[in-house]
Amino acid sequence: MDEEFMTLVPPHRTYINYLINKSIIDSYAVSMESMTCWITFHANTREEVEAYIEKSPLCKYWQFHIEELFVYDSQQYRLPTVQLN
Repeated sequence: MDEEFMTLVPPHRTYINYLINKSIIDSYAVSMESMTCWITFHANTREEVEAYIEKSPLCKYWQFHIEELFVYDSQQYRLPTVQLN
């Protein structure tokens, strides 16, 4: 990560936050150890996802591939557990 990369991180985070707030991105995770990023998008086509990715200020640093998910489950999509008083 060079100095230019680090200056692009704040605008990239602003862009990612915008997409999360618009419910375009469902989840975003980054591993500094493996230098890998996982993003779960809500989109109709791969081209739509690619267009979102290409608008990121950090896009020129990325090598990416897009995979369509068949199942995506997480705790946030579950109903809360019932707590009896």
